[in-house]
Amino acid sequence: MKPPSMKFPALRIYAIIYLLFLFAPIILLPIFAFNEGKIIAFPLTGFSTRWFETLWERPSLHSAVQSSLIIAVLTSIFATIFGIFAARGGAMANFPFKGGIIGFIMLPLVLPEIILAVALLVLVTKVLGLAPNLYTIVLAHTLMCTPYATSVLNGAFANLDASLEEAAMDLGESRWGAFRLVTLPLVMPGIISAMLISFIISLDEFIVAFFLSGNVTTLPVYIYGLRRQSDQLPIIMALGTILVALSIILLVAAEILRRRGLRRAGLEDAGGFL
Repeated sequence: MKPPSMKFPALRIYAIIYLLFLFAPIILLPIFAFNEGKIIAFPLTGFSTRWFETLWERPSLHSAVQSSLIIAVLTSIFATIFGIFAARGGAMANFPFKGGIIGFIMLPLVLPEIILAVALLVLVTKVLGLAPNLYTIVLAHTLMCTPYATSVLNGAFANLDASLEEAAMDLGESRWGAFRLVTLPLVMPGIISAMLISFIISLDEFIVAFFLSGNVTTLPVYIYGLRRQSDQLPIIMALGTILVALSIILLVAAEILRRRGLRRAGLEDAGGFL
């Protein structure tokens, strides 16, 4: 029997064009990042690593990276904790108003990000009377990343055999003890996967950080400032290459952990993150 791609050659052509359109800009990043010239255009002038070396000589860049890492780490921790609560409640059969609550948690996924950023800015500055700072970005990013963490953890909790926790309770453990000693170790790959995905989303997020940063400059905001100077474009390419490589590594690690969690539960891998 012929595979579907052989029966429908147009589907194969469409898939190739789609992948080229999707990944061609990413492939251009390292090409121009290692180009010696300042002009982003072909033909290339020669191989050079000077744009990567320039990154080490910019204290403002180091400060932006430090701020972004702090925000991303805190966001991944908080979003994953809230995701555990939401996914745990979603896996319970008798949880009241479960559908409405889970839908409300997922709402940031469908809201336009610019609208969410403006609403959070008004909330922080006008309602709460706070000045935008690093911690307001953490709160905003936690709101944005919690739905992603919840989506990952929903699969981990849904694939868990509830009888294991009940057996631990029958043997004398409290509900919290059974959750801590039985459930958490079994869903730990999903927890780590949710943390990695939240970390990536927070690290790359620009719009909300731009509105709520105040005097704090995150890495995406710093890159946005560089783009207004044409001679800084190769540095943007170098930064982009590093960020893409880091994102790919973290996403691959998250997917490996997710599949390991499914194998531990004795289930077939359905593919995909969410």
